Amino acid sequence: MQQDKHPDYHPVVFRDRAAGYAFLTRSTASSDETIEWDDGETYPVVDVEISSESHPFYTGKARTVDTEGRVARFERRYGEGSAKA
Repeated sequence: MQQDKHPDYHPVVFRDRAAGYAFLTRSTASSDETIEWDDGETYPVVDVEISSESHPFYTGKARTVDTEGRVARFERRYGEGSAKA
């Protein structure tokens, strides 16, 4: 491995705010926010929208996440009554 060519690989906490779940792993992601972990150490924390605790595939629960207005954009483009019976 060449020196000074690779990003910093360090411990990071990823936090799923929707599920109230957090896990500690190693990553190149960085953040200005920090959190004190169970071991007493302080780590940078990265907030994520979906993790294995809230993902419909792993939980078995369907959940609609429309952060970009995809449904509204679809209805604007094709209209609400575009489906033919």
